[in-house]
Amino acid sequence: MNVIATRVATENGGKYVRQLCKHWSHKLQTEVEGDTGTVTFPNAVATMAADGQGIDIAISGQDREDVERLTDVVARHIDRFAFREAPLAYDWQWREG
Repeated sequence: MNVIATRVATENGGKYVRQLCKHWSHKLQTEVEGDTGTVTFPNAVATMAADGQGIDIAISGQDREDVERLTDVVARHIDRFAFREAPLAYDWQWREG
């Protein structure tokens, strides 16, 4: 399993997680509970957990290229919702899955 993750600094993380899950719920399987959300893409899963200082985001999947490609998709969508403070800083790091 390939996993890439980042921590994004924002005081509005919970709001962005909920918006993102709602946005993608029309086309993808999503789950949201409070400030935590999961989006299931065809080849990967993005999990997000927010607190008052930021959002922890992890994307996991079998194919490393699919996972890496989704980093840009997720970041662009969050930045759309965070337009007042975008672009946010994403420092994606591979980790053991």
